[in-house]
Amino acid sequence: MDLLAHLRYFRVVAEEQHFGRAAVRLRLAQPSLSQRIQRLEREFGVRLFDRGRGGAVLTPAGRLVLAQSQAVLDAADRLRSVVGRLQDGEMGTLRAAVPPHLGGAAVAALLTAFQERSPGGELDLRELATAEQTAELAAGTLDAGIVRHPCLAAGLAFGPMLHQPLGVLLRADDPLAAGPVVELRALSGRALAMPPRANSPALHDETLTACARHGFTPTAIRDAEGLDFTRALIMAGADLTALMPAPPPEPGTAWRPLAGRPLSWRTSTAWPAGHDGPAVRVFAEAADAALRAHAGMYAAPAERPRAARPETEFAL
Repeated sequence: MDLLAHLRYFRVVAEEQHFGRAAVRLRLAQPSLSQRIQRLEREFGVRLFDRGRGGAVLTPAGRLVLAQSQAVLDAADRLRSVVGRLQDGEMGTLRAAVPPHLGGAAVAALLTAFQERSPGGELDLRELATAEQTAELAAGTLDAGIVRHPCLAAGLAFGPMLHQPLGVLLRADDPLAAGPVVELRALSGRALAMPPRANSPALHDETLTACARHGFTPTAIRDAEGLDFTRALIMAGADLTALMPAPPPEPGTAWRPLAGRPLSWRTSTAWPAGHDGPAVRVFAEAADAALRAHAGMYAAPAERPRAARPETEFAL
């Protein structure tokens, strides 16, 4: 016996207090409805209605069953709602992306945090530059992402802004690698390896502007995508460097923070405006926690210890 269906029939008869009217409402033949209620009575072992010419009146046992069945039916309705959200994609697979150089620890923490917060959900994660992410978010082929600012795209909503200090990647035998920090102006006379400008045009331009403000104008720009390729270029050329967050250590190169933290990347989650469903909100929360804990990011310069803040800072 389908208990939920029979309880729904029972509830309608109780509301109508008449088998004929309840049958019309349920679009059932009256004899069929009567048989279903009788089967429910046999299942419970009690009489649920007093039947007469005037209609059907709940017995004391019927009133008790009605009160208890309401909670069961409400729970079933909530379950149907959850399943409906799953079918609508709110609790299914979320298509998301992260930018290059985010760091393996941060990406792994993001995946773990998402699964912990959404056990029934799945995160389809890719690595895409900001420009690629904004194009896919606009096209509807991406549900959410982590982007770097400036992010000049209409129709997007953003999560909290986080800052990530940049340092310099050098050859391990570079004289500048001998100290604990590097002055940005000390890189004068060197070329700079950067991701192609097309990946994030506004960020690319702001990086170079910020470098000039702090005394470093690269002699040339070398396109370099991916950490391994960037490391290889730096190990092969003594006059080449790169600016990035702290990468995993590897023989042949050395990363040093910039004195006074003059440069930082600004990063946030992003999604199409008006489409911040449950899965997107879970992703944004998981990303914020992972980036703070595993990528050295902070919500605003004011969160840093006062002694670590320079007099001026150009946040990228």
